Amino acid sequence: MKFENVYFFNGTAYAGKSTMVRRLAEKYGGIECGENYHDALLPELDAAEFPGLAYTRDLQDWHDFVRRTPEEYEAWIDRVSKECEKLELRILEGLRGGDRPVFVDTNISIETLREVSDENHVLIMLADPDVSVRRFFERPDKEKQFLYRLMLEEPDPEASLQNFRKCLERINSRARYDAFLHSGFKVILRDDSRTIEQTLALVEEALGLGGKP
Repeated sequence: MKFENVYFFNGTAYAGKSTMVRRLAEKYGGIECGENYHDALLPELDAAEFPGLAYTRDLQDWHDFVRRTPEEYEAWIDRVSKECEKLELRILEGLRGGDRPVFVDTNISIETLREVSDENHVLIMLADPDVSVRRFFERPDKEKQFLYRLMLEEPDPEASLQNFRKCLERINSRARYDAFLHSGFKVILRDDSRTIEQTLALVEEALGLGGKP
């Protein structure tokens, strides 16, 4: 069964997914399902069913979060992605078939998107893997700044920062980038010479929205 009124945005960090989801929802009177929108369900999750998501919910010492090895971090990210997909499908089921379009910054895998959506309702947005790692702490959001402060509190802050950069490199690898690039869905690459409005126009064209509310 297809989500006919839902537009899915997947891809890498710093590619503009959240911005496009917000702008499109505003322009078309749609529903915005922004980054981590499934967090609304986090308090009620069973830790046995959702161990990845419950890890951060129930974490007592957040320094343990930044002390994990790159291998541990990558395994956790992959587990969380699968759990988020389950929650997203649960949420979107309730929005299926509505009068308003739904724009989703999604964790749903490429394989599942092929099953639940038409090709013209999925857009892949990509930034170079190096950008995703190098600019991680440039975002002003409180979660990333909180992690940065944790690393500065570690006995060897520089070693902690280097370890976390290696974690980010694992989940922003060229192999993951190429899997998105060759997914078969339409792709828009980050280009800092474009304005947000120009990118929005490209997104509308790719999704067949026509630019009119």
